[in-house]
Amino acid sequence: MNEMKSAQPAAKAVQAFASASSPVDFALKETSPFLGGGRVVDGRIKRGNRPASTYDLVEQMQYLFVRVVKARDLPTKDVTGSLDPYVEVKVGNYKGTTKHFEKNKNPEWNEVFAFAGDNVQSSFLEVVIKDKDVVLDDLVGTIRIDLHDVPKRAPPDSPLAPQWYWIENKNRERKNGELMLAVWYGTQADEAFADAWHSDAISPGGSSSAAYSQIRSKVYHSPRLWYVRVRVIEAQDLIVPEKARFPDAYVKARLGNQILKTKSVQARTLNPRWEQELMFVAAEPFDEPLIISVEDRVGPNKDETIGNLVIPLNTVVRRADDRFVPSKWYHLEKSVSSAVESAEHGKKKEKDKFFSRLHLNVYLEGGYHVLDESTYYSSDLRPTAKQLWKKSIGILELGILNIDGLQPTKTREGKGTCDTYCVAKYGQKWVRTRTIIDSLNPRYNEQYTWEVHDTATVLTIGVFDNAQIHSSNGGNKDARIGKVRIRISTLETGRVYTHSYPLLMLQPSGVRKTGDLHLAIRFSCTSMMNMMHLYFKPHLPKMHYVKPLNIMEQEKLRHQAVNIVAARLSRAEPPLRKEVVEYMSDTDSHKWSMRRSKANFCRLMQVFHGLLSVGRWIGEVSRWKNPLTTVLVHILFLMLVCFPELILPTIFLYMFVIGMWKWRFRPRKPPHMDVRISQADVVMPDELDEEFDTFPTTKSPDVVRHRYDRLRSVAGRIQSVVGDIATQGERIHALLSWRDPRATAIFMVICLVAALVLYVTPFQIIVLFAGFYLMRHPKLRHKMPSQPANFFRRLPALTDTMM
Repeated sequence: MNEMKSAQPAAKAVQAFASASSPVDFALKETSPFLGGGRVVDGRIKRGNRPASTYDLVEQMQYLFVRVVKARDLPTKDVTGSLDPYVEVKVGNYKGTTKHFEKNKNPEWNEVFAFAGDNVQSSFLEVVIKDKDVVLDDLVGTIRIDLHDVPKRAPPDSPLAPQWYWIENKNRERKNGELMLAVWYGTQADEAFADAWHSDAISPGGSSSAAYSQIRSKVYHSPRLWYVRVRVIEAQDLIVPEKARFPDAYVKARLGNQILKTKSVQARTLNPRWEQELMFVAAEPFDEPLIISVEDRVGPNKDETIGNLVIPLNTVVRRADDRFVPSKWYHLEKSVSSAVESAEHGKKKEKDKFFSRLHLNVYLEGGYHVLDESTYYSSDLRPTAKQLWKKSIGILELGILNIDGLQPTKTREGKGTCDTYCVAKYGQKWVRTRTIIDSLNPRYNEQYTWEVHDTATVLTIGVFDNAQIHSSNGGNKDARIGKVRIRISTLETGRVYTHSYPLLMLQPSGVRKTGDLHLAIRFSCTSMMNMMHLYFKPHLPKMHYVKPLNIMEQEKLRHQAVNIVAARLSRAEPPLRKEVVEYMSDTDSHKWSMRRSKANFCRLMQVFHGLLSVGRWIGEVSRWKNPLTTVLVHILFLMLVCFPELILPTIFLYMFVIGMWKWRFRPRKPPHMDVRISQADVVMPDELDEEFDTFPTTKSPDVVRHRYDRLRSVAGRIQSVVGDIATQGERIHALLSWRDPRATAIFMVICLVAALVLYVTPFQIIVLFAGFYLMRHPKLRHKMPSQPANFFRRLPALTDTMM
């Protein structure tokens, strides 16, 4: 990576970078960890005689759980006789702190602390009750518990009942007041694990404070998204201040931050008609109404409002198919406040003589799947309406184990460190692990489960650095560390996949490996017949085919959907920040990238590689490069022509044999991000700088001019290829279009003669003659192009009519 930062020519920098990071560094590696009490071997957990565990896709980790329930009859410490108590739980160098209560001798905390077994370096547990003060907190009392006497509990055992403990002073003398505690040893399968404060989420010597809300694990659910279709039909009796003028009216609709407008009506009238559809994205619960206003364009950049209308979405009709929804006439109000009041009361005030009306058709579309992800990486394809949902076909289980070899993202106390957490998204369920503070090799060992409704979906796991731990205003963005995508259809049912996934980040200096994420994944099928039946059903819900959305409109709606989901999840506690949601949803996939364009071109060439190979093989056969192969092909060709009923069986049998032959070489690992396919290992530094440039650009005019010229060069080559393909197609059309009357006449004569010859000649003879002619010996060939090729190339195209 250092070579990339030095001032060397671009070619040398790319060569140095490619040699420094071999493909092995980015390879997916299979692991065999101990999960659920047994080692994973060949996709199975070998437990021996050990019983199965609920959390069998993660390593069993021992935790010391301390539940601080409440206190009673605590002594006072201040002169005023008041007490502001809180509790500190200490184990060695780790301590956790509860919230404090003001002027309360009988507080109730009901907080749980979990100390990882690796962090328990002491033989006793100390629980300290303190009085919150301005300068120095006063000691109220302590409780010491010998850890050798703490019981062990394993689910599904009943929860351990808390008990009262007398508090003591520094001299171990009993004082007034009692504290109710429950202390036990357990694992992450314990029900208290999710809500507990974790010692491995705070650096040694730290304590649980306001930062705890930023580091705990959490399960989120995306809001249910709806498409809102607004069909603006017409208006009636529009009233404008200047009665001698007809309004230049248009309709503006607003839903939250989404604003759409209709086109202006060309015919000036008091009863304009638009017949235009507008579409929005809304999320349940519907907090914001649909606000519609009729605007009059009175001058350049000057509009006046004719009337307003407020429609609460809770009152709008919902449909799950393409059934007809009747339209309605709505009265317009002079102001938005009066429109809101009218919408709440459901009728128009009689004293208001403003009788302009608007004809609308508004309804919620439940038959679509509202896309909030890239269509190639969708994790859910179900429609919005729940009555259209089918039963799940399986269960997806994910164990997030640990990360090895993280690259530092920040500096703390003179050394590089990370505060990382993982986010996994599948369907409407998002999960976030706890944040491991100050660790370059964090261990999570958290397990999550999803229902699977379609195997053509993708599970996405992202790793981020928490920038909110020591931030007071929360303005810092959580840094991206890497992402893993796993398509469910590539997983075998019932097998446990344990792999180390390289975390890759493309940076202005090139592709960089930031660590290795260890995952355990298992897909269990509940109905094999339903799963196989899905392969013959449409990919998207029915409405996407009955009334499809155009690509531009779908991308705009997707952008709005991502913004809505990010806004909702950012209001959770702890919040799932906007930059996290956007990274997981691939909001930047539409931006221009020279690297991505080259990668897609290479993918296209790879797709046609098989056809090109077959074409080269046929050319070698016809040129007698290997006489034995050509003779065998002649015999096979003669057999298929004489017995045409064997053609299709032979083709399908050949494909079956190829598939069985490739079964031995089937992929054993889920596919992962490939730096070679992405062209990330050979990308030029200037191309990376262009890819990471902002929009609009911030570069100097000279750099922009250079990139524009390069883009013109690439686009010119693409334009030439597209033009050549179009030319060949236009020549085919020219055969019968009489654009070249002589060529069309010749072709018609050829067609007539061919029809007569084919009528009197058996079809097998024609095919044999054509095949033997194509495979004739090189001595019978001419170096000049054939006559049909010469005739086709002389046909006219529309190229000469272009400017």
